[in-house]
Amino acid sequence: MNVTLAYGKTGLPLALPDDLDVTVIEPRYVAGLPNPADALDRALAAPIGSAPLTGRVRSGDRVGIVFSDITRPTPNEIIIPAILRALAHVPDAQITLFNATGTHRPNTDAELRRMLGDDIVERFRVVQNDARAEDAHMFLGETPGGNAIWLLREFMACDAHILTGFIEPHFFAGYSGGGKAIMPGLARLDTIMRNHGAAHIDDLRARWGITEGNPLWEDVRAAARMVSQTFLVNVTLNRDKQITAVFAGDLEAAHAQGCAYVKEHAMQAVAAPFDVVITSNSGYPLDLNVYQSVKGMSAAAQIVRPGGTIIIAADCWDGLPDHGEYRRLLAEVRSTADILNMVRAPGFQSQDMWQVHVQALIAQQAEVLFYSHNLTDAQLRDALLTPCRDISAALEQLRARYGEGMTVCVLPEGPQTIPYVR
Repeated sequence: MNVTLAYGKTGLPLALPDDLDVTVIEPRYVAGLPNPADALDRALAAPIGSAPLTGRVRSGDRVGIVFSDITRPTPNEIIIPAILRALAHVPDAQITLFNATGTHRPNTDAELRRMLGDDIVERFRVVQNDARAEDAHMFLGETPGGNAIWLLREFMACDAHILTGFIEPHFFAGYSGGGKAIMPGLARLDTIMRNHGAAHIDDLRARWGITEGNPLWEDVRAAARMVSQTFLVNVTLNRDKQITAVFAGDLEAAHAQGCAYVKEHAMQAVAAPFDVVITSNSGYPLDLNVYQSVKGMSAAAQIVRPGGTIIIAADCWDGLPDHGEYRRLLAEVRSTADILNMVRAPGFQSQDMWQVHVQALIAQQAEVLFYSHNLTDAQLRDALLTPCRDISAALEQLRARYGEGMTVCVLPEGPQTIPYVR
């Protein structure tokens, strides 16, 4: 059997022995919309649970449009122009674009131009969230869960707040999109760390496809409700990163419809867990580093048996990455048990603690082999991962361990499809 894993921009062909018991799980393919720009225009004119965008925003309003950063394949170059068409009555000087970087690094000018287009970058002011810039954020109140919410001051100064993004299952928030554009997208670091804290990550409801009762998502929703005059423009994507549906309008109503659509198309049940699960991190740009690739591991962990093996292939052109706290936190420990002791310690807070926490929970369940031509064996071992230079050879070694009846599942698109045991 031949399959191609989503890997970087090129894909990674993989030949699997014909005598292996292999199951391949991919998203139910939905063709891209024939004219996504027209679909966006129609959705903005007849939104879900809301008046049309044009009528909601006055010509004198200050408008903030939030867009996803370089780590997300959101088609900003299609979505943002559609919003601007609906806001043609608002002068350019009154519109600001906000890059929802959360705790991620700022995007370069070249990246912004690739994401938005030269014309938009040159026409409009672009503000990137710096979660560490305490003075750049303002206090809005506390959520029912006790999280003090600090959001980007310039965004809060706007009269109209337009949130964009795409919806997919999320490994601890349930689904992406919706209020995540605000928090963590435009939040201060301490707000994000409380939201992503150990108690939330350990909660069994903080998982793929769960929002109601998920303490992390409930916290996101409570923070988003603190922002007035919000309007959502979310899309869904197929494996070719084409827009398949548009969900625009009231923040909560539109997002709920989008999540229901994604659950129908991107989550699939299996009868039993597998000995080995081979996955990707959905290719470029999602597999830019090991930090992001924890999501692909998490998708596989849904259906690998206790004591089984996960093999993940990710391009990782951005390294671990070499910046941020993820690498530092891994360097300070010797084992996954050390990670869990560290993040669960009373009062412990650090950027990226949630990612090493999820990684450690996965590693307690299964061995993780990592394939990347951009990373050395030493880098992978420093990340508490087992290097894999040849996936086919690794499978033969695993067959010797698990026996001839070894069951294998392949997730070629990684977390674009979230499997679960029925």
